[in-house]
Amino acid sequence: MSAAKLDNPNAFPIDAEARMDDRRVLHLSPENTLIRNNGIQFHYGSEIPQFTEMSVDLHDPADGGEIKATGIVVACTGDRHKGYEVSMVLLNLTAQHRARLGVLAYSHLA
Repeated sequence: MSAAKLDNPNAFPIDAEARMDDRRVLHLSPENTLIRNNGIQFHYGSEIPQFTEMSVDLHDPADGGEIKATGIVVACTGDRHKGYEVSMVLLNLTAQHRARLGVLAYSHLA
């Protein structure tokens, strides 16, 4: 995943939710979440340790489509004052979900 700015006005409007092992649910705002062809990148106020496993639900409000997957945090950079940029790779995606993620990742380029 690239280190693009998250205030991209072309970011795809997706509703995202992530759950950590301790059952904490993160509701990720569409403005601060970027969909990548192999995962997601989002801004979060607290540091999330690298290799943290999370379950992720992505909802496309345009057509009601959904992707449920498990993800691993591969990078978390930033500081407690400005927040953290978290990059997560999604694992064990079906071919259909991989294709949908690719469409979501590149849909703002059309």
